Amino acid sequence: MSEQERLQILRANKGKPRLPYLTDRGRLNHGPTPPGGSKPSERESDLTPDEVQELIQLIAHGRLTRTPVVMPERLRARSWKSVEDVMLNLEYALGWKGAGWKVGAASMAVRKAENIPSPSPGRLFERSIFQSPAIVPSEFFVNYRLCECEFAFRLSKDFPLRDTPYTEEEVRKGIDSLIPVIEIGDSVFEDWYSLSGYFGGMYDNAGGAAFVMGTPTKDWESIDLPKANIDVYVNDSYIKSGQGIEAMGHPVTSLTWMINYAVAHGRAVGSGELVSTGTCTAHTFVAVGDVVSIDFGPLGLVEAKFV
Repeated sequence: MSEQERLQILRANKGKPRLPYLTDRGRLNHGPTPPGGSKPSERESDLTPDEVQELIQLIAHGRLTRTPVVMPERLRARSWKSVEDVMLNLEYALGWKGAGWKVGAASMAVRKAENIPSPSPGRLFERSIFQSPAIVPSEFFVNYRLCECEFAFRLSKDFPLRDTPYTEEEVRKGIDSLIPVIEIGDSVFEDWYSLSGYFGGMYDNAGGAAFVMGTPTKDWESIDLPKANIDVYVNDSYIKSGQGIEAMGHPVTSLTWMINYAVAHGRAVGSGELVSTGTCTAHTFVAVGDVVSIDFGPLGLVEAKFV
């Protein structure tokens, strides 16, 4: 079946009732805590260097063995510095080759729901990047398959370390192409919405686990990205819609934030790297056997089947 035929089927379903087991968050398999229902942990002090390494090893072991992990209460620090210390060094313990960056919680609505103070950086890894239509196996997940619909960019120039931030104008000149994507979240820690009480999802690579790419376009500047619409379907049933404005008002603004964050933390961003700019549709939880279809309008269809 062609992409256009698939889109016709999906669009014909948009006005129909959802399948009975689906909500505006997809499946309700995120755990017992509702969005915004986390209880803040008592610890606010930074993790010590030894504790940072302990938590990195704990997360890496859970991720590499696909084993759920319980974070000890003594490590549940609501410290954004500690989140950065863990996240920026986790990839070395995992031993996975990076392919770029992702922005977690670019949307203010997501930050409010998860009680986190800032957008969060995360890494994209070569091993878990797929091309749509994708078959995404279970080996990339521990507890969840959390689909977020985003605009990503592939870069055409290097952004080396420097003392002053890059401007949006400079960043625009370094964009090769725009790509519609599904960024798929997971965590080694259970009960997703409880994690924000101790920044658990942010410690674990801001939730980033896999990535499905649609068709790139180089003519991206002709698109009004803040108003660009995205429709989410699960098993051909319409879930919800979003727009590019959710990514910090404009996906290029989010891209610029991510590049400047990386550079400020000693990580140059290179030509050819991918940067995904944050969810425009909040969270859609799915399960093995589900097909997620994202209608990006003129940018086409992105689909992932979970097996």
